[in-house]
Amino acid sequence: MSRPKLNENFKTSSVNDLPLGTYGKAMQLSETFEGWRSAAPIIDTKACNLCNWCYLVCPEGVIYEDDNKMNIDYRFCKGCGICAKECKKGCISMKEEV
Repeated sequence: MSRPKLNENFKTSSVNDLPLGTYGKAMQLSETFEGWRSAAPIIDTKACNLCNWCYLVCPEGVIYEDDNKMNIDYRFCKGCGICAKECKKGCISMKEEV
């Protein structure tokens, strides 16, 4: 399921139109976090079974499913590592950023 597009009035016609991740009327993040992140999560998309657990545990809501693979919006990712720690298949690793 790809990330739905919102119209200019942020109106949705069904639950399938609700935004995923950081792009909702009440939850749109206005500041990016990538400048102070020391490690970034990397998803092994070949090992991932799309359970969406990482999406559910991410405190910033930056993980989303698109085109049958999980993606991360690194503009807003804090690099907290919760997704990597909680991934039941071990598909997410933290890569140190320089």
